[in-house]
Amino acid sequence: MTSKGAAWVLAVAGLAGALSMTLELSAVRLVAPWFGTSSVVWTHVIGVVLLALSAGYLLGARLSRRPDPERALGVALLLAAGATAWLPALTHPVASWFHPSSIALDEAAELLRWGSLASALILFLPPTLLLGCVPPLATEILQRGSERSAGDAGGRVLAVSTIGSIAGTFATTYLVLPHFGLTRTYVGVGVLLALTGSWCIARRRRSRLDTLHLLVLPAAAAVLASSAREPAVPEGWRLLDHAESAYQSIRVVESTGPEPVTRRLQVNEGLDSFQSVWQAEPGLLPDGYYYNLFALPAWWTGKQSTWSVFVAGLGAGTAWRVLEGALPDDVRLFASGAEIDPEVVDLGRRWFDLPAGEADRRVLSGWDARAALANQLEPFDEIVLDAYANQMEIPAHLCTVEFFAEVESHLVPGGWLAVNIGGFGLTDPVVEAVASTAARAFSRRVLVVRVPFSRNCVLFARRGGEPPTPGAEGWFAGKNAQRARLSAMAIPGASRWFESDGETVLTDDRNPIDALQWRSVRRGKESWISEP
Repeated sequence: MTSKGAAWVLAVAGLAGALSMTLELSAVRLVAPWFGTSSVVWTHVIGVVLLALSAGYLLGARLSRRPDPERALGVALLLAAGATAWLPALTHPVASWFHPSSIALDEAAELLRWGSLASALILFLPPTLLLGCVPPLATEILQRGSERSAGDAGGRVLAVSTIGSIAGTFATTYLVLPHFGLTRTYVGVGVLLALTGSWCIARRRRSRLDTLHLLVLPAAAAVLASSAREPAVPEGWRLLDHAESAYQSIRVVESTGPEPVTRRLQVNEGLDSFQSVWQAEPGLLPDGYYYNLFALPAWWTGKQSTWSVFVAGLGAGTAWRVLEGALPDDVRLFASGAEIDPEVVDLGRRWFDLPAGEADRRVLSGWDARAALANQLEPFDEIVLDAYANQMEIPAHLCTVEFFAEVESHLVPGGWLAVNIGGFGLTDPVVEAVASTAARAFSRRVLVVRVPFSRNCVLFARRGGEPPTPGAEGWFAGKNAQRARLSAMAIPGASRWFESDGETVLTDDRNPIDALQWRSVRRGKESWISEP
């Protein structure tokens, strides 16, 4: 085989390596609306991919013994094309089978774990297994057509395939998914695999008829994939907008029921939750929204002319909008916020009245919250931590002793930290761990308040001091609506003090937050089952 003849084999191996990484990196995003993107889901997808590749290598080695490995390579690529292009159309029925849309978060513990594994096996094992056949078949073709040794041929194929995988990794994250979305990405991968497989078979002139027959599968798959569905919009809501970003699938929905109209921003959502909320007028939201509690520190502090806030996990700007209308009279809000996903910021400006360009509102779009806070020069009166993925996954680096110590260093004397913690009560393992960690960093007790009519708790910590005791002097503050809610949160069992001697303290070095969140959801499920 001449160098020109060898080039096509290596090109196919490189393309297969690139497209296999596109398939793998997009896989978690494809099932995220039902199962999220936690480390558990990533583990299941990566485990299935590795299992499939191992089986594919063995199958490819077996096929390489046949008289015509080029045809076997073409057939494997064509079948992989069909299995890949079908994925957007198949995901909804498969994932919904393991995770019905009617189920709530506190019922979903087992499904989130094992449902994602079962879905990954059904959806991603077939195409990845078929792509795993490519390296051994390419190696056999290269060796047969030249005087190279098996080691030389195999090394070249592996090198080119790995380079292709690297290119596919960066292209998928930075170009393909943000610009084309999931459905067109998978259909595009299927088309490329189909064309490549057809060309491999067409090199053997006698096989043109077989090629036409085999092309029917990816062609039909591409047509059906165009009807791929995401989880249905809940009853009483209508879809306003949607986008695919480098991080997640995003959609904006608006209520269709009686006034007042509200909007929600959802990310990767197949559960009964949302990331940001909007109503026509700034200020307090109805009962059950934890954002309302972010306005309390300004009232507890006492009268001052300005209030400076940094929001880590800005989303579409709900915290700012609540503070704008709920601060004491004549107090001017100066706000900064970090949101890692620029698409969320764009949707926030389009549908949630997120300010753009105002001198007293600074949006750090595309910034990680911890990195953004580290680059702030001026201290703040309040720092709000509301950074979540999929409404239940706290980023590990945003709940450690080291991070909370950094937060304290960016507060004015007497400044406040307010943290939204998703949890099923004040004894929830996530709530206990995060609160004990914050208490260790601040070297003082912290107060956690359970938000009525929700699955959220809000933690309050103060630099150089403590929050007011619920029900005692200094607790009842704010306007009438706030005072009424504070009365409900002052009853026994609605709040809890945490010391720094908790059983689990999270650090940058050792942070089992994923395991704690799994225990939290499981406990929520058990509580739900035990209710009469």
